[in-house]
Amino acid sequence: MRDARPAATVADNTYRQIREDIIFGRLAPEEKLRLDRLRGRYGASVSTLREILNRLTSEGLVVAEGQRGFEVAPVSPESLKEIASLRLLLESHALELSFAAGDMEWEAEVVAAHHKLQATERMMASSDRSITETWKRYDSQFHQAMIAACGSRALLDVHAGVFDKYLRYQMISLTFRGQIAADEHWQMREAALRRDAPAAQAILKRHIEGGVAHGLAAGVFGNGPKLAADNRQDGGRRADRIPSGKAHIKRILS
Repeated sequence: MRDARPAATVADNTYRQIREDIIFGRLAPEEKLRLDRLRGRYGASVSTLREILNRLTSEGLVVAEGQRGFEVAPVSPESLKEIASLRLLLESHALELSFAAGDMEWEAEVVAAHHKLQATERMMASSDRSITETWKRYDSQFHQAMIAACGSRALLDVHAGVFDKYLRYQMISLTFRGQIAADEHWQMREAALRRDAPAAQAILKRHIEGGVAHGLAAGVFGNGPKLAADNRQDGGRRADRIPSGKAHIKRILS
């Protein structure tokens, strides 16, 4: 029986699956993305897969190796630091806008997102690593909820892409900072309800810097071939230089 799904739907679903597999480490840094193997794994045509890999290359998640095909982008400590700096820049600006504009519905979304995150943090603290991906999904949803009222779709989209790259590094190291990170999330939630943007920005800075230090301490970044052999995951072959300040944000969004 022929697959009746529209080609666009197949392509979009396959794109999301491959992208998620890279972000969550199922496709490792520097792993070769051979079209014949991907066709068997994802059930999409070679032409569709090539288009998807080109799209992911433009996002910095895949590297095109000329005639040699494609591979998952490698990782490095330098790239992690730059991605973290860009995330801090974008998210801090979005927090300020979101806190100023958020209404009661926004507050409810923040509280609900934190409730789910807090539950998985407790499970992680009890050494239950079976929910690692769920924990990181809820972590992402909480930070997205915090900035959801910023009023800029472009800012949200750019931040989401940067956050996903940061998330990939966290999935490589597979480390949990424990109560320190959980407390920072709670403090950010409380700052949101008070509409205290400066406090939330200061907590976010500690949160990201702590996450970077914790990830680097795991000592796995920069060992791309070994990670590929272990079938783990990536961050980005390179990150753009990151000027500071709101002027840079405006250039990103223009």
